[in-house]
Amino acid sequence: MIIPLNYDLAAVVNRITLGTVVIAHSLYLKLFIFTLPGTAEFFSSIGLPGLLAYVVFVLEAVCGIALISGFQSQLASIILIPVLLGATWAHWGSGWLFSNQGGGWEYPLVLVLMAVVQAFLGNGKYAITQESADAK
Repeated sequence: MIIPLNYDLAAVVNRITLGTVVIAHSLYLKLFIFTLPGTAEFFSSIGLPGLLAYVVFVLEAVCGIALISGFQSQLASIILIPVLLGATWAHWGSGWLFSNQGGGWEYPLVLVLMAVVQAFLGNGKYAITQESADAK
C-alpha cells in the first residue's frame, strides 16, 4: 500500500506537535513547575544569563501558539531553532538519551529538526493563514 503524499496534512501534524511540545515546556514546565525565577537560576547555573530564561519563555509561548494556530509558522520555526539548539547544548552533558539523569540531547535535537522541517513546509492549508504547499 502506498500512502499518497499530503504536504498540508504533514504540515499541520508537525505544526501542532511541535507547537504543543514548545508550549508545554514554556507554560507548564518553566512557569508552573520550575517557576520563572527557578528557570532563571538554572540558566545561570549553566553559564547563561538568567534574564535569557524569560526571553526563552516568551519565545516558546508565542511561537508555540503561532505554530498551533498556523500563523507565521515558518517565522516561528526559524525563531525557535536557536532556542532549541540551546536546549540541545544544555542537555549535551547528560548523554544521548533523554531518560538519563538531567535529560539527554536527542529529544531537543529532534525538536530542532522538526522546526527545520516546519520552516520548509510552511503553514499548510489547515491554518489561520491558509497556504498550500502545492501553490508555491
